[in-house]
Amino acid sequence: MAMAFSALTPVFIAIICVLIGIILKSSRKGTEKKESTPNQKAESRPWVDEDLKDSTDLQGEEEDDGGEWQGLDDDIAHIPFMTERYSEEDMVKRSKDLYTLLNKRRSVRFISDEPVPREVIDNVIKAAGTAPSGAHTEPWTFVVIQDPEVKHKIREIIEEEEEINYQKRMGDRWVNDLKRLRTNWIKEYLDTAPYLILIFKQVYGMHPDGKKKTHYYNEISVSIACGILLAALQNVGLVTVTTTPLNCGPRLRVLLQRPVNEKLLLLLPVGYPSKDATVPDLKRKPVDDIMVVI
Repeated sequence: MAMAFSALTPVFIAIICVLIGIILKSSRKGTEKKESTPNQKAESRPWVDEDLKDSTDLQGEEEDDGGEWQGLDDDIAHIPFMTERYSEEDMVKRSKDLYTLLNKRRSVRFISDEPVPREVIDNVIKAAGTAPSGAHTEPWTFVVIQDPEVKHKIREIIEEEEEINYQKRMGDRWVNDLKRLRTNWIKEYLDTAPYLILIFKQVYGMHPDGKKKTHYYNEISVSIACGILLAALQNVGLVTVTTTPLNCGPRLRVLLQRPVNEKLLLLLPVGYPSKDATVPDLKRKPVDDIMVVI
């Protein structure tokens, strides 16, 4: 009996080792699952929106082009550059005038339905299109909405998602910070503004043969274009409020029939301010707080 038990001992040891291995493996899987499962805090972060994540990193699959130049012709001509040269006195005056103009810019949520000339919108978007871009890929698409029905559909999508954002996704701190600005998920200006401009970043382009074309620093390039667009709108006396429709990008892209390589970066309702428009009495930082001279 002792000999039989002794003969079976290695078998028992092997079985026990296998069981321990299985237990440890299951334990590890459980831990990994817990770590990968987003908790409540993770869900409240604003950057859960995949469309709004920075996509400036170059994608390996997009770079596989055999080293071929993707944009302009190899033998593109270089031409002399000319620009206006101002006296120092004029430079100071022009810089002050531009600052005075742009310092009046405010985020306005009360927008009139008064018509705005379409040519003005064309011109401010052309101005935005002068922005620099990585390797001159110009990775932006400006979708201008003036159809009342489409504007209302956009409002329905945004308000539906924004209510969830305010109640679940954004977190108490962000919601409390917005209270002083008197803003919530109701976006009446999406109906009243004569134009909505939706700015899409093209995370990659397409060659005629169907291959992907790398859009270097598309996020930064489109952001610069948006800044120029804001300045151009201020220059013609129109108002807007910069909005990032959190978790609305995919639905709006489908609604507007935009291709899969485009992701919504910004939405601007554009028009004249309503007669009863108000804005928070906010102050901007002095130049000494935002500039370092070395």
